[in-house]
Order: sequence, then structure tokens, then C-alpha cells
Amino acid sequence: MATMIVSASVQGPLLACDEGLSVWGGVNPSTGEIIDTLHPQRGHSLAGQIVMMPTSRGSCTGSGVLLGLAFAGNAPRALIFREGEDILTLGALVAGRLFGHGIAVLRLSPAEYDALARETAASITPDALTAGALTLPLAPAGDRDLELTAADQAFLDGQHGEAARLAMEIIVTMARAQSAPRLTDVSRVHIDGCIYASPAFLTFARGMADKGARVRVPTTMNAISVDHANWRAQGVAPAFGTPAAGLADAYVEMGAKPSFTCAPYLLEDRPGTGEDIAWAESNAVIYANSVLGARTVKHADFMDLCIALTGRTALAGVYLPENRAPRRIIDVALPDGADDAFWPMLGWLVGRAAPDRIPLIRGLEQAQPSQDDLKALCAAFGTTSAAPMLHVAGLTPEAGLPPAPEADTVTLGPADFARLWQDFNRGPAQVDLVALGSPHFSADECALFADLMAGSRVHPEVTTIITLGRDTLAVIGRNGVQARLEAAGVRIIPDLCWCSISEPVFPPQAKVLMTNSGKYAHYAPGLSNRSIRFGALAQCAETARSGLAPALPPGWMTQATI
Repeated sequence: MATMIVSASVQGPLLACDEGLSVWGGVNPSTGEIIDTLHPQRGHSLAGQIVMMPTSRGSCTGSGVLLGLAFAGNAPRALIFREGEDILTLGALVAGRLFGHGIAVLRLSPAEYDALARETAASITPDALTAGALTLPLAPAGDRDLELTAADQAFLDGQHGEAARLAMEIIVTMARAQSAPRLTDVSRVHIDGCIYASPAFLTFARGMADKGARVRVPTTMNAISVDHANWRAQGVAPAFGTPAAGLADAYVEMGAKPSFTCAPYLLEDRPGTGEDIAWAESNAVIYANSVLGARTVKHADFMDLCIALTGRTALAGVYLPENRAPRRIIDVALPDGADDAFWPMLGWLVGRAAPDRIPLIRGLEQAQPSQDDLKALCAAFGTTSAAPMLHVAGLTPEAGLPPAPEADTVTLGPADFARLWQDFNRGPAQVDLVALGSPHFSADECALFADLMAGSRVHPEVTTIITLGRDTLAVIGRNGVQARLEAAGVRIIPDLCWCSISEPVFPPQAKVLMTNSGKYAHYAPGLSNRSIRFGALAQCAETARSGLAPALPPGWMTQATI
């Protein structure tokens, strides 16, 4: 039966999206226009629409962007999903519960969803959805009893303050919508909601801090939107820099560590196998589950803080071992001579092939990817899939889990990589920006790029920037790699990353950028409004020196047919 997850009475035209959408990075946060250049509905607007999509995908920041759209008057009137969805659902819940902006959220069966997609407009009440001759009764979500401990109830009763009470109320509401039997403890949290994508992020964080919010478990922070110590010297306008820094400060005030990295798995203290954690930031979630064997669902912005304030989250999704099994098998062969560009491209393609389920990648058992290759794989996978993890046979710790009985098989071949290379290389060959560090560069990647640039310098008409976390900057400062990079003309910027960068730190004069990141190659055209080139790290170094991107695909793709 059709389910009302977040209740609101609305009506409006229907916009049926052919595939999932990352609202952060794929939607203009001010207007609601779809800006993801690879999305079938690019150019359409979510504003005022009843939006249908199978589920969301991509960044955990989508919840905050949705709240920002509500503040700007450009939010969708309703969101209708065919699969489970938490990120935009949480944004709609916060918009209505805390700020009075009603956005209905529904989940339909596949047959109901397909029937509705044939209509042009709909009307929604708490009890029913009506579209043309179609009428669907709506049942409230969360008919399963949720077991709460005395400690949980104490939060709901306000014994730990108003902010913690609100946090537990949001956790419980979402847990019931997820049909969780109970809540579970987590050992640590990673906050994603510290990126300043709109004033809504600061409004939420400042409001919780002013209510006395304080984290109860160790909590790290994602990359932020400015270089906290240097944004004024970098020419960032106070109208943006002040609230962006203030947003970070609000989370630090609440007890979060100012780690300011989108790659918390690079920190010295990282979670272990089987550890229940609560991370937001899509690439970090996928890496934690897939490579480290820790357990976390893809927590939405705002939910991350709620969990940090209570140490509790819904026992649902991949916290449960039975939900970590692969439901699609992806067969792929490692091409002879494949370079490091193979891994982000593979991640993007596997996500496209498994947009709503956990995949098992077979055929790479003899490969020897570095931790940075796996980082690139997980990050690119998160741009095209809603799944919180993947398995790679012979390489990741839980790849031996038996596939679900209904698991099917898909094959990826050379032609898939060749087509993606073309999609990632639509820009002119003349490049004036090399963008590295999405996710944040590791110390090993910094050292490798320093080796690639040894004895040479960045071309005078090319800006080359590495973004990284503070801890990594300290490491390369001690071991001399920072000095080598800077001697070659490479700029190093901590705290922010390419998915949160803005002008003038992003060079305003740049027209074409090159990156080795599958994640940024996907998001950059919409986020930066620039043309894109993509290649391996060695190709990025050559482009930094010459200003010219390679004209042809790498040799390991040359046998591909399109």
C-alpha cells in the first residue's frame, strides 16, 4: 500500500525523473533547477513540482539543500519514491517539523509508481493521493512498534536539554519510517552538514548550538566551504566567508573536532571492522562499509548531528548483517596496462549499473589497488548509486558474503569505459586548471604528484590546486612533500574541497579544468559551469606542465568499440 512518510497537503504538476538525483551537486541550491549535466531531466526545475524518482543518490548534503530550497521558496511540493530513501526524507522532515515548510514524502509500490508516472498532476492529502482517475489511499509510516530504552525516553522527555530532545525526536521519527525494531549505539560520528550550501545550514546549526547542543560521542567534521584560517587573505567576500566559517564554528562549539576533511578514513584514528559508526558524506560512508568493514548507513545532513547529540541511531539498513549482502553481480576484467584512472571510472560505471542495490564486483581478484585507488572507486560509485557500500571479490573484507537469492549479473566491458571517457572529456584540450583532491588527497597521493612534477613547474597559464585535510597537510609539511609541491608551483589548500569550493579560490578565469577524480568529473560541470577533462594522475601532471590534456584515451582503452 502507498505510504505517507512525511505528511503534508499539497497539489501540483508531476515531474517524473527517469533516474535518481543527487540534490546537492545536481540541483541549483537557489532555484531548484537540475544542473547535473548527465541527468536525463537536466534543465527541469523541482520548484513547485510533485517530484518522482526511484530514490535519491549521491551526497548526504541533499537534505540541507532541500531545506535551503524551502527557505528560498523553490522546494518541490512533494517527493515520491519507489525505493527506500532517507536523505531527502530527512530534509523534508526537518523543514516541516522545525521550520514549518511542508513537503510531503511518499513511497509507492512499483505498480503504483508506474501508474502515477503516466499522469501530469496530482493532489495529496494525509489520507490519499489523487491524479486523474487514479486514487491511492495512503497509510502512515511506522506501524511497527519501536522499542525504546529508558535512556532513549529520557532524551525524549527533555532530561538532556531541548536540543537533545529535538535530536531524539527526529531519530525516532525516521526510525519508525524505516521500520527499525530499536535504536543502537554508535562509537563515533562524522558531520557532513558543515558545508555552507545555503543559509539554512547555518540556521539549523546555530539554532541547535544556541539550545545547548553538545556531542556525546567523538565527532569529526567534513570539509567546509572556506579555508578557515586564510579565507580573508584569499579574497573571499565576507558575505560568504563569514557565515561559512560561522557554520564550522557552530559545530566546533557543539564539541566536534575541526578535522575539516571529506576523507575521515585518512585520519590516524579510523574505525575498525564491525564497528557501528554514524558517518555522513557519501564517499566516506561507502569507504567505511566497503573497505574498512565498519557499519554505517548513509546518514543525511542534520541526522548526523542528531546522532552525535545522543549516540543513538536506528538499527536498520546495513547496520544489520543480512542487509550487507550483494544484490547484483558486476563482472569486469582488468585491462592490460590499466592506470589509476581505471578505478574511478569503474566506480562510476558500477554505480550506474547498480543504482539502488549493493553490488559485488568480480574479475579483479588479481588486481592490487592501492588504498587511494579504492578511495577513488568508492567516491565515484557514490555519484551514481544510492547504495551505501560495494564489494570487490578478493579485495574487500565482506566480499565473501553470499549474494542475495534474487541477485542478477551484469557485465561491464571496454566499450563502457570508452563511452565514459568521452563523457568525462567533452571539454577543449586547452586546460587552465588542474583540480586534485576530491575526495581529499592522501599523503601518499601528494608524494606521488610531487614525484611526477619533480624537476618541472606548473605552466604559467595553468593553476594547479590540491585540496586536503589538516592532518594530511601536517604530515606533508613535516616530510618535505609540501615544500616540493610548492616549489613546482602547486597550490595546497586545506579545509575545503572541490565539491565545496567557490570563487575566487576557484580561479574565476579558468574555463577548462582537468581532474583525476570520477566524483568531481561528474559534479564539476554543474557545480563550476566549466568544461571538464579527466585522466590519470600522471596525465594531470603532464597537463599541469603543458596546459594540454591528452587528445586520445589511454592505451588500455584502445581496443574499445563504441
